[in-house]
Amino acid sequence: MIVILWSCDASDNGDQVSTWYKGNLHTHSYWSDGDEFPEVVMDWYKSNGYNFVALSDHNTLAEGEKWKTISGDSIYQAAFNSYLKDYGVDWVTYKNESDTIRVKLKTYEEYKSRFEVEKQFLIIQSEEITDRYENKPIHINATNISEKIEPQGGGSVSEVLQNNINQVLEQRERTGIPMIPHINHPNFGYGVSLEDMQKLEGERFFEVYNGHPSVHNLGDSIHISTEKMWDLINISYLNNHKEIMYGIATDDAHNYHSKGKSWSNAGRGWIEVLAENLTAESLIHSMEAGDFYASTGVELKSISLKENVLTIEVNAQEGNQYEISFIGCRKGDTDSNVLKMVSGSTASFNLTDDILFVRTKVTSSKLHPNPVENMKYESAWTQPVLYK
Repeated sequence: MIVILWSCDASDNGDQVSTWYKGNLHTHSYWSDGDEFPEVVMDWYKSNGYNFVALSDHNTLAEGEKWKTISGDSIYQAAFNSYLKDYGVDWVTYKNESDTIRVKLKTYEEYKSRFEVEKQFLIIQSEEITDRYENKPIHINATNISEKIEPQGGGSVSEVLQNNINQVLEQRERTGIPMIPHINHPNFGYGVSLEDMQKLEGERFFEVYNGHPSVHNLGDSIHISTEKMWDLINISYLNNHKEIMYGIATDDAHNYHSKGKSWSNAGRGWIEVLAENLTAESLIHSMEAGDFYASTGVELKSISLKENVLTIEVNAQEGNQYEISFIGCRKGDTDSNVLKMVSGSTASFNLTDDILFVRTKVTSSKLHPNPVENMKYESAWTQPVLYK
């Protein structure tokens, strides 16, 4: 019997009190194609109520020596001057060369020691393994890795995915350090199809929501949405006796100087993880148990599954209305459907033995403050649960 009992403050998990931690597992800096120094990125998340963040730059770890040439654009010149003023000459290493400013980027170990606070704010070393097959982009985040992973390539999209996943899992096995891969924005360039995802082994996580403006969360007239893809993956996985796929929300932030629907901004999507403590190991173990939800603004007060009754309670904000949809699939069906919908801040669903899985989506009447695509309203997604 699966039993989940979550609250917005803490939950009694045996002898250990667990706490909700808010975090983002996908974001960028000057170490690849982001437009800010890693310290500024870390400060943004720390100042905006996050408990953990993974700086996941493309095909790199923030280690060794790297110099960044600052764009001559007045926006970036002003940003550098602010950076220098805020952190000081004892911290910032830079050169003026023929009217060009070059800055030495701080490493993971350097900015980690400056920003981390025990039990409050954690920085997780990560990498966005950026690969491709022919003209199709294939991106996989590796969270809490200790060694850089080179893109592995392969003879098909699914083979490229699997080869890179295997490298993360091999490093985990070899080092004994908990780490996880997750599939990024499968509809980016429509590089990863449902069929590619269905073939995977050992992958437990993918981005059901990504806040980049070019990733097509909603699909189009000939491509399914990532949310529909999620359900069809799980129908296939469960029918083939694989472990269930969990859904993550991320912001995939790149842009800190321009804001709006055309830019990839921080704060659009994140996860809330119920964990015993704020360590990468504890967070990953909770995620692998499904003890988290994805959000673009909606906060949940409690989720429980007792005696096959799934109950959701929203931490409702005054003046907002909520729609709670129970989405799932009955055994033998080939597609998911809305099995029940409730208007309000609390709802329950009785799982019966003919249910393959059910999950919830909560949609608020509150407009997202900085939306992408046509995803106008704040939402949250809980993980699929099974009848036991």
